[in-house]
Amino acid sequence: MVPVFRVKDAPKATDFYQRIGFVLEDTHQFEPHLPIYAFLRRGDVQLHLSEHRGDAPKKSLAYFWVGDIDSIADALGTTVQQAPWARELEVIDPDGNIIRCGQPNSGTS
Repeated sequence: MVPVFRVKDAPKATDFYQRIGFVLEDTHQFEPHLPIYAFLRRGDVQLHLSEHRGDAPKKSLAYFWVGDIDSIADALGTTVQQAPWARELEVIDPDGNIIRCGQPNSGTS
């Protein structure tokens, strides 16, 4: 499963996600004046960003399990919170999409 986020400006959104370790793999655009669809990856995690209306609801939410939550928190200037199941953080991208990241507690699978 790959989450798809609706964005207004795919290059701007891509810059945001690159700050937390996502790599732009490719983009698709039928014509230069038409919406962009971007393919990003961070390790085993994939994320698609779409300027197309109807591809995804505005202000979506995705939860990603990560092994390096502190580096993400540092890159975004946010803090990590302790939950019973994991250390977590939450950020909102430039388009209002919510990203929650969790790093499992020791001994948690």
